[in-house]
Order: sequence, then structure tokens, then C-alpha cells
Amino acid sequence: MDNSENHPLSSQDCLLALMIAVSASDGNIRTAELVKIQSAVNLLPVFSGYDDDRINSITQIVFDLFEQEDGLDALFGLIRDNLPERLFETGYALACDVAAADGTLAEPELRLLEEMRYELNIDRLHAAAIERGARARHLT
Repeated sequence: MDNSENHPLSSQDCLLALMIAVSASDGNIRTAELVKIQSAVNLLPVFSGYDDDRINSITQIVFDLFEQEDGLDALFGLIRDNLPERLFETGYALACDVAAADGTLAEPELRLLEEMRYELNIDRLHAAAIERGARARHLT
């Protein structure tokens, strides 16, 4: 049975989409961000068994949505529909790591992270702890 119509994105696809979205939010995907995304997919248990070939198609979905007027709302709709709530904080943490990977947080990245906190209903205190951890991991 094919449920790709009901669930076009897997949980892993959703996590990847959040990372790509924050990387692309400032209009410039940096090498450090790409390396962070690839290493997360390669190393983290949540991506165990993930098909690397999906990265390009998920990237294209995010880019296509960003070109639409209500694309960000559509992206968050897909995320909420396909990502289990237990992975919302994981998605936010991965997005924070990607945003912090290049050592600078541009205004568009900060705005998107704020929107993610809201859309994923991340508690303020939990968000602060996640952000602090990302900052600590990426200090030079």
C-alpha cells in the first residue's frame, strides 16, 4: 500500500526540511551549513536508515515553497502534518545547529527560528536551552 499521498514527507524528511529552510532563509546556503546538514543526516540516530538520495528532492520542495507567497505557511503545514510532536524540539535543535554552523546569525535566520518556535509550539525555556546549546557547540 502506498501512503505517499497521505504522508508525502517522512519524519526524517521534515527534520531535513527544517534544516534546509533555516539555511536558505538568508538567501545564501553556506558550506558550513551544508556540512552541518550532511553530518546530521550521516551521524544522528534519528536519521538511521535515511535515503541520502532524498536530500535533493526535499531541498527542491523547500526552494519551491520559498518561491510561493504563502510558502512558509505551507512548509509549516507539511511539517505539522508529518512530523510527530515528540520530534518538534529535535527539529528546532537541528535548525539552531544549522543556523549557528557558520558562526553568524543573519536577521532572516533569526526570524525563521522565531517562527519555528511558534509553529512547533516550543516552550520559551526549552527554546532558550536549545539555542544556548547550539551557541556553545559552535563557538570557535
